[in-house]
Amino acid sequence: MAQFRFRALEEVLSRKPIDVKREENLVSDFYGMNVFDRPKMKKYLSKEAYKAVIDAVDNGTPVDRKMADQVAQGMKSWALENGATHITHWFHPLTDGTAEKHDAFIVHGENSTVVETLSGSMLSQQEPDASSFPSGGIRQTFEARGYTAWDPSSPAFIVDNTLTIPTIFISYTGEALDYKTPLLRAIAAVDKAATEVCQLFDKNVTKVNANLGWEQEYFLVDEALFMARPDLMLTGRTLMGHSASKDQQLDDHYFSSIPTRVFRFMEDLENEAFKLGIPVKTRHNEVAPNQFELAPIYEELNLANDHNQMIMDLMKKIARRHNFAVLFHEKPFAGINGSGKHNNWSLSTDTGVNLFSPGKNPKSNLQFLTFVINTLKALHVNQDLLLASIMNAPNSHRLGANEAPPAIISAFLGTEISKMLDLMEESVVDRKMTPEEKTALKLNIGRIPEIILDTTDRNRTSPFAFTGNRFEFRAVGSSANCGGAMIVLNTAIADQLTKFKVEVDALIEAGVKKDEAIFQILKKLIIESKDIRFNGNGYSEEWKAEAARRGLTNVTSVPTSLEAYHNERVVEMFGKTGVLTEREIEGRVEVEFEKYTKKIQIEARVLGDLAINHIVPTAVQYQTTLLDNVKNLKLVFGEEEYATLSAGRIELIREIGGNVSAIKAKVKEMIEARKVANVIESEKEKAYAYESTVKPYLDDIRYHIDKLELIVDNELWPLPKYRELLFVR
Repeated sequence: MAQFRFRALEEVLSRKPIDVKREENLVSDFYGMNVFDRPKMKKYLSKEAYKAVIDAVDNGTPVDRKMADQVAQGMKSWALENGATHITHWFHPLTDGTAEKHDAFIVHGENSTVVETLSGSMLSQQEPDASSFPSGGIRQTFEARGYTAWDPSSPAFIVDNTLTIPTIFISYTGEALDYKTPLLRAIAAVDKAATEVCQLFDKNVTKVNANLGWEQEYFLVDEALFMARPDLMLTGRTLMGHSASKDQQLDDHYFSSIPTRVFRFMEDLENEAFKLGIPVKTRHNEVAPNQFELAPIYEELNLANDHNQMIMDLMKKIARRHNFAVLFHEKPFAGINGSGKHNNWSLSTDTGVNLFSPGKNPKSNLQFLTFVINTLKALHVNQDLLLASIMNAPNSHRLGANEAPPAIISAFLGTEISKMLDLMEESVVDRKMTPEEKTALKLNIGRIPEIILDTTDRNRTSPFAFTGNRFEFRAVGSSANCGGAMIVLNTAIADQLTKFKVEVDALIEAGVKKDEAIFQILKKLIIESKDIRFNGNGYSEEWKAEAARRGLTNVTSVPTSLEAYHNERVVEMFGKTGVLTEREIEGRVEVEFEKYTKKIQIEARVLGDLAINHIVPTAVQYQTTLLDNVKNLKLVFGEEEYATLSAGRIELIREIGGNVSAIKAKVKEMIEARKVANVIESEKEKAYAYESTVKPYLDDIRYHIDKLELIVDNELWPLPKYRELLFVR
C-alpha cells in the first residue's frame, strides 16, 4: 500500500531543475503586451470608438451596438495579430472560480471557405448555458438561458490563443448570477454617496474610486506528493496527518531566502502576470513551511478583483510547469498557519486625493476624519453582515486560530487616531462650540500628519485595521473571490455616507454652519460606533468577554453567520443602494448554504474512503505482523522471558485495535448521519444538520488516524506525511 507514497517520493528526488525562460527586456518593455489597453485601443480603434469606450470606463456611459461593431473590429485585428484564434466571455459565477466557453472567430465564407470575424453583438453579449451554475433557485434546471455582457471597464486580454472578454453574468430575467454584477453596482453606489460627501469639502470632486490591493497567500506542494494525497486533491486540505516534529516553531521560514524551485516558479509567474497587465510587486516566504505570498500595486477595485481571479488561474497553470500544486485552501494543514487574502481598501477622488490619507491642513483632515468615522459606523452597524461575507467552510478553520483575525469584527485605529476621536467626542458637546473649542480641535486635527504615519502600528489580530492610508480587511480567506467581501463593504459604506449627508444637510437647512453641522454628526457617530474600536489583542480570552459586554457578536458557525443576509435592514440597504434585490439575496444565501453542505459532504466521503480503504487495512497489516512476532516470541523464549518481551508489543496491538475499532465505528456513524441529513429538502436546514451531526466526525476520526500514524511502521504508511509535504526539495 505504501508503494504510491514511496513512488511519489522517488519522483520528487529524481527531478532535475526546471529552466525558466527569462524575459531579457525590462518589465516596462513587455508589461501589458497581452492586454487591449488604452494605448492599443488608440492604435486599433477609430477616434469615436475609442472615445465611446473611454466614456464607458470613466463615466459609465453605455456603448451602443453600432459603436460596439467598430470596437469589435479593432479588437479582432489586434487579437489576430497576436495569435488569437478564439474568443470567450469570462465571468465569475457563484462558484469558487471563473468560467469561460471558447468560440472560434471563424464563420462560413464563400465557396466553402471560412473567414475570421467578430461582431459587436458577439463582443457585447453571449448566451452560455445558465442551468448548471449555482443560482439558489433563481433558475431552474430546465431554464438554461443566461447572458454574459461585456464589461468595458476591465480590458480584454489574451490567454494562450484566446481573446478573453471580462463580462457580467445574469439570468434570463435579469438577476445577477455572479460576483461582478453586484460589485459594479456597489462601486457605483459608493461613488455616488462618497462624491456627495466630498462636495461638502471640495466642489471640484465629481467622482470617487474604490481601490483594492489584495495580498494572496498560498501553499506550494510537490505535485507528486499532492497526487499521492487524495484528501488534498479532492478537498484542498489534509483531512488527516500528525504534525511534523518541526514545522513553524522557529519562525525560520518567514521572510527567509526563497527556495530555488519556488523562486523559479515565482519568476515565471511574474513574467506571465506582467504580460497580462497584473502589477504584481511583492513576493516572500510566509510563516508556515511551503507558504508564500504575492501582492500587487493597488488598482481600481473592479480591475483589481479581475486581476486576482486571473492570477489564481495563472498560478495553477504555472505551478504545474514547475511540478508543484498550489493550494488556496484557508487551512490545508492542521497545526500551522492557514492562508488569507488581505483586502486593502481605500477611496480616492478624481482630484487625486486619497480620502483615508491625513491632510496638511484642518479642512483636509476634517474630510479624512469624516470618512474614517463613517467607515467605523458602517462597520459597527454591519458587523454581522461583513462576517457573513467572508465566512465559509474553509475559512471557518482559520479565523481566530492564533494566526488570523478572530470571528469578532472590530476595527484597529492605532493610538493617535483613537486620541483624535476621543478629543472630538469630548470637545463637541450638545451645543454650539465656542470659537476657542473649534480652533483647538482644528489645530489638534491639523497635527495628525506629523505623527500618525510614524506611530500607527499594525495589529495582525484585527480583522479590520487602519494601516496609514487605507483599511485592511484581513479576515478574507485565500480561496475567496474578493468580490464577496467588497460588495458588502462598499454597499455598507455607501449607505452610511448617504445617511451622513442627509443628516448634515438637515442641520445646515436648520441654520447650523456647515463645519458645525459636520462636527455634530461626527461626534454622534463616534459615540454610536465606539464599541467597534479595539486596539488590543484580538486572540485573548479577555477580548472575547469584553466584546460580549460591548454587544459585538462572535459567530463561529457558518450557517448561523449567513443568516445576517436575511435581516430586514440588510435587505432594505441592498435594495436602496441598488446593489442586490431581495430575490438575488435569497438566491445567494441559498447557494452559500448549499456550498457549505457539499464541502462538508465531500470531506466526509473522502475521509470515510481513506479511513476504511487505506488506513484501517494498513493498521491491521501492521497489527498482524506484531501478532506473528508475539507468537514467535513464545516459541523461542521461555514463559518468564516471553512475558517481559511481549508486554510492550501486546499493549501496542491493543492500542492499534482500539483505534481501528473506533475509526470503523465512527465512519459508520458518520455515514448514517449523512443519510439522515441528505433527505432534508431545505438547503438551510441541511447545512445546519451537516454542521451539527456530520462535521464533528471529521475531527473525531482524524484523532484516531493520527494516533495510528505514530504507531504503524513508517514503511507501511500509505500517505505522504507532513514532514514530507511541508518542505520543498
